[in-house]
Amino acid sequence: MSPLIAPSILAADFANLQREVEMLNSSVADYIHIDIMDGVFVPNISFGIPVMQAIHRHANKPLDVHLMIVNPDNFLEAFRDAGAEVISVHYEACTHLHRTLQAIADLGAKPGVAINPHTPVEFLTDVIQDIDMVCMMSVNPGFGGQKFIENTYSKISRLKDLILAKGAKARIEIDGGVNLQNAPKLLAAGADVFVAGSFVFNSSDPVKTISELKSISQD
Repeated sequence: MSPLIAPSILAADFANLQREVEMLNSSVADYIHIDIMDGVFVPNISFGIPVMQAIHRHANKPLDVHLMIVNPDNFLEAFRDAGAEVISVHYEACTHLHRTLQAIADLGAKPGVAINPHTPVEFLTDVIQDIDMVCMMSVNPGFGGQKFIENTYSKISRLKDLILAKGAKARIEIDGGVNLQNAPKLLAAGADVFVAGSFVFNSSDPVKTISELKSISQD
């Protein structure tokens, strides 16, 4: 089975954002991944709702929105209105995670949970059946182009076991340092969705690179 591909617009050329979105439209990408950073939860600021609205106007792929922000509950409706189809909040940022996931579902979006590299997958045991996407950070969140954390493979396997044990439907999304070398091993461990930013947008032919990731098979 082919992985789903979610190129991260954070690595795009912001001076030519419409062109970059149209390039993704023409590719075999399954989602457009949008990283929202507030400079508080992570040590960086990306962009907010107006830029996302502009992306949505030109996109014909579902918007997979990753909220790396504090107090995400305050902004769920705004991001849904701006076109988010998947909304992932960080486990570490949500005091009442179950309530937040219900709120996302009530807005008609697919609820997702992102977990930092140090967060055990077992912390999701009691909510895994309410999650459509687990965004597993394979780098520390906040900056693109970081080195992949090798412990990710075993975390994927443990999460896959949890999903199967609970009869859940959650997909496993890997965010950070994904490339053609580690993608087969990630797929074999149980990953479903690959987020790729710098690897796609810094390549000489992003459409071809997306296609190559899409055609990855297990070792």
